[in-house]
Amino acid sequence: MSAPEAELARLQAHNRALEQENSRLEARSAELRAEQARLLALNDGLEAQLKETLLELAQLKRQLFGAKSEKLTAEEENQLAEVAADLQEQLQRDPPASDDVLEDEADPQKLKDQPKGRRRPPRHPLPDHLERETVVLEPQRLKVCEHCGQLPGCMGEETTEELDYVPAKVVVRRTVRPKYACRCGCGGVTIAPLPPRLLPQSKLGLGLAVHLLLGRFDDHVAYYTLERIFLERHAVVIPRQQMVQWVAHIASLLQPLCRLMFEQMKEGGYLQVDETPVKVMDPEVKGKCARGYLWFYGVPGGDVYLDFQDTRGRDAPHAQLANFAGTIQTDAYEVYDSLKKVIRRLVRIGCAAHYPESAFIRSRPPIDLRKLVEWD
Repeated sequence: MSAPEAELARLQAHNRALEQENSRLEARSAELRAEQARLLALNDGLEAQLKETLLELAQLKRQLFGAKSEKLTAEEENQLAEVAADLQEQLQRDPPASDDVLEDEADPQKLKDQPKGRRRPPRHPLPDHLERETVVLEPQRLKVCEHCGQLPGCMGEETTEELDYVPAKVVVRRTVRPKYACRCGCGGVTIAPLPPRLLPQSKLGLGLAVHLLLGRFDDHVAYYTLERIFLERHAVVIPRQQMVQWVAHIASLLQPLCRLMFEQMKEGGYLQVDETPVKVMDPEVKGKCARGYLWFYGVPGGDVYLDFQDTRGRDAPHAQLANFAGTIQTDAYEVYDSLKKVIRRLVRIGCAAHYPESAFIRSRPPIDLRKLVEWD
């Protein structure tokens, strides 16, 4: 091999070595960029965690070293935690479609002709089921046509619709029953019978009763808030104690309907049962709230029957399920297992949400679903 050829081979080998080194450096550069992005993301997370920790530390310092009047009670701390959880949930939701307002449907051809940058989403029409109040506006004076000498005729109309709200009002419904008697005084007195009333001997009308039930149990408006609304907006004094008494009477009237609903639920042969403690304002318990229990009996996708008891013992579900024949799905509370000893036709199955995690670990893979259902 001549000297030029040897030099060329050496340069080619050196060039290949440089190309390999360049490839290695590029791969290393990509790794470093990925590592930099990971560290930046980790830094952002740590900064957010640090801010949250500093906020919690400031709150703890205020509770420990601040004035006693500034310290939070246990109930206030629970309320604060619930508010924080609600705010976190709202932050995770999708932003509202603020442009979706009630308006006439836009013409599809007009939407098609609009420039892409100015195109708006379609609007919702006003609901057809709403009552329409029509106001016709006629011109103040029609002028005679200067060409034919006749008055103009109607050739069409333009219609504009808007949503309005008719405020609720409280009325006094008077029922007057004239009394008739013979002038001689021997024929007795004739008077029309009084129509049936929801609560006899009370001032509660049917419409007001429905409003109270919907406001308190569907809209979750407190009694003291309802009392304030009646006073400020309608100048009517309805004490909250009176509302509570009315609702208690109405609840007693609804008991047969609730029992019938529960009997129909039990005919399906499957119920989900659970219990939860609730605080109860008991006048016999001084200085604190008493503890009661709400027992839930539900059908998935159907009705839910709630039974309030002052005990968590077996007597509460036994009274409701004594004539039940079927399956109940519960957690691992031992009371449900003891029900099978007194209700022979009762079958109990477990709940996947309460199944021990260790059982999944031992059973993996696979897990026996029959064992999951029969777990006590």
